Amino acid sequence: MPRYFFDIRSAGSPQDRDDEGTECADLAAVRKAAMRVLPDIARDDIPKDGDRQTFTVVARDEDGQAVYTATLTFAGLQLLR
Repeated sequence: MPRYFFDIRSAGSPQDRDDEGTECADLAAVRKAAMRVLPDIARDDIPKDGDRQTFTVVARDEDGQAVYTATLTFAGLQLLR
């Protein structure tokens, strides 16, 4: 089964490069894995760093070719002072 690598990028932080990878049967499985990882990253990082954040995952194949990307954006606004 092919192995794919899921690199994470967030504004203000260095890229987190995946050197281990995950086996996925096809590109549909890569898409689902990317969709699962973004909320997990955001859940941990949003409380640490303010009300405007963007998280991006870039999936690479074994040759290093990007095959899928997804971005999750968080925007919070305090309404009362």
